[in-house]
Amino acid sequence: MGNPSSRMQSLLDGIPYARFLGVRVAGSKGHRELVLPFRPELIGNPILPAIHGGVLGAFLELTAILCLLDAGVRERLPKPINFSIDYLRTARPRDTHARAEIFKLGQRIANVHVVAWQTDPAKPVASGNGKFLW
Repeated sequence: MGNPSSRMQSLLDGIPYARFLGVRVAGSKGHRELVLPFRPELIGNPILPAIHGGVLGAFLELTAILCLLDAGVRERLPKPINFSIDYLRTARPRDTHARAEIFKLGQRIANVHVVAWQTDPAKPVASGNGKFLW
């Protein structure tokens, strides 16, 4: 069936906003992470400068969705029920990384936690928790 990372990248490329952001897949199954490459148009606050909060939120949600797809139980795209975001520190103009963990994978609902960082995973810039119709 090919390389699992290229399969995941292919799934991600099928999501228009992920394609627009240029999000790419890194790591291997079980240690998968997404990378949001920095571009100047992602800046929301030019005074700091900082990446726009909406871009970070979308990136966290995309990471959670890809984590569920990577679990490989179902092929359809999970639908968000709710997703909450904690902005923890300023996301500076550089690449941002994110990794998700499935807390519970039920018959119809999945709970996922996501953390995003830039230079040090121990210093996250944002985290998110979501429930998805699975």
